[in-house]
Order: sequence, then structure tokens, then C-alpha cells
Amino acid sequence: MKNDTLFPGKISFEKHLENLRACQNCALTLPLGANPIIQLSPKAKILIIGQAPGTKAHYTNRPFNDPSGDRLREWLSLSRDQFYDEKEIAIMPMGFCYPGRNPKGGDLPPLSCCAPLWHVRTLSYLPQLQLILLVGQYSQQYYLGNKRKKNLTETVKSWKEYFPTYFPLPHPSWRNNGWCRSNPWFETEVLSDLRVRVHSILQF
Repeated sequence: MKNDTLFPGKISFEKHLENLRACQNCALTLPLGANPIIQLSPKAKILIIGQAPGTKAHYTNRPFNDPSGDRLREWLSLSRDQFYDEKEIAIMPMGFCYPGRNPKGGDLPPLSCCAPLWHVRTLSYLPQLQLILLVGQYSQQYYLGNKRKKNLTETVKSWKEYFPTYFPLPHPSWRNNGWCRSNPWFETEVLSDLRVRVHSILQF
């Protein structure tokens, strides 16, 4: 399904948000049904593009409402109230709904149809954005394209190349604990720079 089919013309942000939250495009393929999890406001200055909501986010209707979110908030040095202030921070995953469990462990990848269907249209309603955080390999692959390095580590290590629009980050899952230990530069260089930029934009 193309955006032009779903949206024949420009509509209000409120109507767009209503349509997005009511999306049933993949309902029959989702183990818990369709429940798009997003946080959006035309006033938002920073956009976080993650992977896909987990089960806790699905049931609470709040993105990153889990230990991964706690870690991401720590990386950004933001409180829960600051993080969930939609007038400051927008959150739009690559896949809007919980994709299901991978038999090998962890969740399945985000469904590939969400971004082509919704992202461009949604970004047109966010004119105040000053920075987009690309959290994990799926958002980096989609938005950086051939500017992405040979792997996530090299992409994150090259974070300065993607300014002023993008800031690539690993996923804050506990599964990346070993990665963080093996790459101490991420804490000392990348996160220190990220916090300065985020707080400068949000004026916290």
C-alpha cells in the first residue's frame, strides 16, 4: 500500500496521527495484533527512530517503556518526564507494532512495510526537528544508505560524519552489554558528545 493511496492529499497533523494509530496494514501477521506505538508532536526538536516496540511498550502504549528505554534515557541523561515530553522528543520506530518473538532469542526484526508507508509522510509534520537519533542497525540502514559503514560499530564510531542531521547509536538492549564493554570509546567520546548536543537543543 502506498502513502498516496492511504492519503490522497495533505491532512492535518491530528488526522494523520489518528490514521497512523488506527493502522491495520499488518494486523493479520502480528502475534498481538496491530497497535502502533509512537510519540509525536509538530513541536518536537529531536526524533528517535528505533527498531520496534517490545511487549511492555505494546501493553502500556508507551515507547521504550522497558529496561532498554531506561538505558537509552541514561545515555541521553534525560529523566522519564523529559524523555516522554512529546513537545520536545518524538519517537517513531522502524516498525510501529510489536513484531513477535524470534525463536532464536530476542524479538523479530521490525516489519519492513512500516517505514515506506508512514515515515516520509510523518516527517513532513515535524518541521522543528534539529536532530534524528538512529538507534540500531535497521534505522541506520534505511536512513544512511550507502553512507553507512561496513558494520554498526564502524557506523557509530563515525558519528561525526552524519551531523547535523543524524546521530547513529547501537540499540540499548542488554544484549549489547558486551559490545559496550568492548568499545569504551562509546561512553567516553560518543555519549559525552551526544549529551551535550541533546541538552543544547532541548536547553535543559
